[in-house]
Amino acid sequence: MHKNRKHRKIAAFFLLGACVLIFFILNICIGSVRIALPDVARIFSGQESNGTVTRILWDIRLPRAIAVLLLGGALSLAGYLLQTFFNNPIAGPFVLGISSGAKMVVALVMVFLMGRGVRVTSATMILAAFIGAMLSMGFVLLMSHRIHNMSMLVVSGVMIGYICSAVTELVVTFANDADIVNLHNWSQGSFSGMTWENVKVMTVVVAAASLTVFLMSKPLGAYQLGDVYARNVGVNLRLLRVCIVIFSSILSACIVAFAGPISFVGIAVPHLVKKLLNTTEPIWMIPACFVGGSAFCLFCDLLAKTILAPTELSISTVTAIFGAPVVLWIIKRKENLRR
Repeated sequence: MHKNRKHRKIAAFFLLGACVLIFFILNICIGSVRIALPDVARIFSGQESNGTVTRILWDIRLPRAIAVLLLGGALSLAGYLLQTFFNNPIAGPFVLGISSGAKMVVALVMVFLMGRGVRVTSATMILAAFIGAMLSMGFVLLMSHRIHNMSMLVVSGVMIGYICSAVTELVVTFANDADIVNLHNWSQGSFSGMTWENVKVMTVVVAAASLTVFLMSKPLGAYQLGDVYARNVGVNLRLLRVCIVIFSSILSACIVAFAGPISFVGIAVPHLVKKLLNTTEPIWMIPACFVGGSAFCLFCDLLAKTILAPTELSISTVTAIFGAPVVLWIIKRKENLRR
């Protein structure tokens, strides 16, 4: 039985990895200009002579696909951490208003700096998003001490999100600079416009945060079994909770800084992965959530680019179509368990 469970987990990882590879290849091949797979191979080997096609692949599609892979994984992992922290199946960066708080501060910083002709760097955007995420997270934590009903806590998070989104829309709407007004597209969620500089920064941040979270697997597993058990096995609960808050905020901030707020990925993917693996063990769930989030976002970004081409949909529109039914299924399942 134990061997069968292990085989299932390994098979699940192979499936998720195959999905990432397939959708990654499709993302770099499909677009306004189709690039055949043999042409992609020739470009990578340096044999392709068509400079335009090479620039499209290297300067536009490849950094975008890598960004989707990294940020999709980070978003799913942030959702898993928040669900573990609040012990709530529908907790996530978007639902709890963390993404909206990050979006608000990034928009304010960009308006202030760009309006004065100051260049906004990737590091500045991540820092601004982290501050916004921590502000929203702090408010949610404050509410969690006063509200013990998890449903009401989620409602509070949604209200925080609405307030932050309203402030962001006001800032974007009344901005004078044409470049700042274009923040509207970013505020709806989009992976377009990724550069190699963005990819380098997000790789460092996401890789460091994700590796640290993976190293927290053992205390997270104890935490899932209750505070008493975790204390008995020597887990420093205060430190663990602080780490969960900080790293979920860092991951959420990185996503918002580069792609804007993206809905439902942080809620839906951890549950789909849990169903696929048939386990809740963090040592399996953490890498699986990352790979599953990458596959899900690569798939959704592919649809966002192609379904109404040449018009591109916001990524949140597509993720909501596939993610919202999962949330409804979670709610229905919980109601059935109560009965």
